[in-house]
Amino acid sequence: MVDVERINQLAKKAKAQGLTAEEKEEQARLRREYVNSIVGNLRGQLDNAYTLDENGREVKLERKGDK
Repeated sequence: MVDVERINQLAKKAKAQGLTAEEKEEQARLRREYVNSIVGNLRGQLDNAYTLDENGREVKLERKGDK
């Protein structure tokens, strides 16, 4: 699980007084984990998504280039 509270703490500290090199690395790592989590969740939803074709049948979405 991504620690959003810690991301927010580091963002506030960065604005108020700046971050140490260690904190900057931690912030970058946490942000990357957060983005990867969001992208993974979205991909999971889209992998299970269907659209209707012109005949009203459900068609599973394909990734672009998978045709």
